[in-house]
Amino acid sequence: SLRCHRVARVARVAVPLRSILPRGDQLARRCLSIQVALLALCAVLFPSTVLLKVDPQYPGTAVERLQGIHLRVKTLSTEELSGDWQEVRRRLLWAGGLRDLPDVPPGQGCTAHSFNDDTHCDLTAMLGEVSHNQNDGNIEGIATGNLLGPGIQVASLPELGPGGSWSTCINGCNLEPPQDVAHVQFRSRVAFKLVWCPPDFKKFVLVDDEGEYLAHGEPTGELPNEFWRKRNYELVRGGRYARVAESFKEE
Repeated sequence: SLRCHRVARVARVAVPLRSILPRGDQLARRCLSIQVALLALCAVLFPSTVLLKVDPQYPGTAVERLQGIHLRVKTLSTEELSGDWQEVRRRLLWAGGLRDLPDVPPGQGCTAHSFNDDTHCDLTAMLGEVSHNQNDGNIEGIATGNLLGPGIQVASLPELGPGGSWSTCINGCNLEPPQDVAHVQFRSRVAFKLVWCPPDFKKFVLVDDEGEYLAHGEPTGELPNEFWRKRNYELVRGGRYARVAESFKEE
């Protein structure tokens, strides 16, 4: 379902520029056409420098980054995700391309809340140009505005590819299609979602954007409060992201 658009950004700019040039200015039009053709040629000769993977349904997704996150998640063993919660949470941040920044002020890249409450349990990989998008009021339970871009820039690990990562709120993910921060504010898929499993909420599963299983763990130590773990499940109940948690039985 992913389409690769060579020089997509150039085309978006070039077409409107051509349309506003004076009709009689044939030289300017011809020069612009040559520039676009040269860039297209570069896309063929040097695809790694200009190839942009685009998700047509959720174009705010940083596709390369999301794929890198999935590769990291695959390296996390159940044993690793069943250790002390604080270390497990750090591994989840690393897998998602986020720094562990518990002591910086909120709004400036603080990740102390990530996976530590009921709602900040989506790991979202979004393109840089959409990371500054704000909530226009269409997401229930989320403050209007909700500007996250500056913090995303600070907290995101660059080695996973273009764009940034953030632990966004899952409110609205039980609807179809999902109406949470990732899908509505950022027009992005989630790389993974953490869901605590009923009935005792001691285990968690990681699921992908379609709600399919990625990993699980049963951490020890000081877990998020039981109230938050139960409410986390309540926020996904009735939707695609609850299925694995509800049916999960460790083999």
